Amino acid sequence: MEVVLLEDVKALGKKGQIVKVNEGYARNFILPKKLGVEATPKNLNDLKLQKANAEKIAAQQLAAAKELAAKLEAASVTLSIKAGANGKTFGSVSSKEIGKAIEDQIGLEIDKKKLVLPEPIKTFGTHEVPVKLHKDVVAKLAVKVTEA
Repeated sequence: MEVVLLEDVKALGKKGQIVKVNEGYARNFILPKKLGVEATPKNLNDLKLQKANAEKIAAQQLAAAKELAAKLEAASVTLSIKAGANGKTFGSVSSKEIGKAIEDQIGLEIDKKKLVLPEPIKTFGTHEVPVKLHKDVVAKLAVKVTEA
């Protein structure tokens, strides 16, 4: 019996492969655990349609991420923190504060987890903060830190 694998199966094949297996193995293991479906013309056609839809959705998400990246790179965010007498900062600017400032100043809602900030910003000036919008798209946002 031929089966199209929906998941990777150890010692059998990868997702999307058509493999030939014994009927008992297919009926008792692969089909009940939803690891694969029988390779009928209808199932093959359905899987092709699902794959085409998934590719179309992925392309739309990539295009949206690129558009958002262009908006973020063109904009900048200004934050202020308190400073001592000799110009030393009290506290720091975290990704949570940057996310809130993006929402308030630019009007875009960016999750703080998408901001790649290795450590909080503790100095004044302009800093470039990478924003990971998609696995292939990383925008650089200019963050200006001023004295309050």
